[in-house]
Amino acid sequence: MLVISRKKGESILLGKDIEITVVKIDDSSVKLSISAPKNITILRKELYKEVEHENINAAAADISILKKLKIK
Repeated sequence: MLVISRKKGESILLGKDIEITVVKIDDSSVKLSISAPKNITILRKELYKEVEHENINAAAADISILKKLKIK
């Protein structure tokens, strides 16, 4: 893991085509700007984890009720 300090207006580069810039710094938060190609998906980690959790729950659903359906 790399830990670096950045000030407002400073950036870091990930590879050649992803740039993360510090836009604003408040008391308890930092606003970032991310410039990346359109084929790169950018998600907040907490959102990704929530979707992952919901997908696991959906896959583990009780499908025994399907056995009660009759095909005519």
